[in-house]
Amino acid sequence: MLDSHKINEISNKIKEIVSASPLADVEKNINALLKGMFTKMELISREEFDVQAEVLRNTRQKLELLEAKLAELEGKAVELGVKQKP
Repeated sequence: MLDSHKINEISNKIKEIVSASPLADVEKNINALLKGMFTKMELISREEFDVQAEVLRNTRQKLELLEAKLAELEGKAVELGVKQKP
């Protein structure tokens, strides 16, 4: 979604507008307020998304390997005439 750079960019633009007004005290909190708003919206950074996508890719690969190994073991069990549990 929005990364820290975008948040800082938005924050800086707001700071420019506010700097000439009596709201200058609010300037210190704008970045924190924006981050809080985005957190409430349950947005995540691109880095977090990429990390979770990589975890999912690795998990899928492991699952595929385990499924292949299970199929191989089941095949050997059938060849040996071992009864399989339902």
